[in-house]
Amino acid sequence: MADPTPEPTEEVIEGFNGLGDLGAVDGEIAGVDKPTLLEYIFDNQDRVISAFIAQIELVIVVVSIISIIAIITGLLIWKNSTLVEVVTSFWSIVFTIPSLAMFIFFIGPFGLGWKPAVIALVLYGQLPVVRNTIVGLRSIEPAILESAMAMGMKPLTVLRKVHFPLAWPIIIVGIRVSCMLTFGISAIAAYVGGPGLGDLLFSGLAQLGSFNAMNQTLVGAVGITILALIFDAFFVVIRRVTTPRGLRV
Repeated sequence: MADPTPEPTEEVIEGFNGLGDLGAVDGEIAGVDKPTLLEYIFDNQDRVISAFIAQIELVIVVVSIISIIAIITGLLIWKNSTLVEVVTSFWSIVFTIPSLAMFIFFIGPFGLGWKPAVIALVLYGQLPVVRNTIVGLRSIEPAILESAMAMGMKPLTVLRKVHFPLAWPIIIVGIRVSCMLTFGISAIAAYVGGPGLGDLLFSGLAQLGSFNAMNQTLVGAVGITILALIFDAFFVVIRRVTTPRGLRV
């Protein structure tokens, strides 16, 4: 019975002189057009849109939790200098922990995904809001509070109608700073399976030299920057709208 395997033959293709004619340059094949950034976004729009939405959701959730916890903390401790020193020192120490180490630390108890990312980001964002809440509450002239009390207002009423509104312009600056920190550090959350544009950023960096690596990296980096600028502008508007006219600068 004849061997079914055909004998190799040499065929000459006119105009082709071997693999050298493919002209591999920088890991890519010459003659194959590399897609532009816009072409990459269009071809992978589902993935890009999902990453943008996940990034926005992550920041909103984290900043909301930070604001609630930090403002309540500030309201509870601002009168007690010892507690203020202890709390602000604690959050200062937390803030100095390397971000990647913080994310990795929470993999053990919480696994990969949203939980370690949210918890680490919430811890990192506490200091600016707590500190600004305390500074804002302490910056109010005692004569204003005494006048409010003399009018018969109860302490909680003074806090709600006088104290907090006067401190709000400083408090929201702390929230704004915390939001920008969250955007910057949230990219690293991709290392623990966190959501957002960090996944595109670091997957692109890990594949530098491949076909779409630079496009992935740019989408992640530019996307985070654009969203951060949009949120920053939003906080400027919110601060102006929610600050009493007499306190606007």
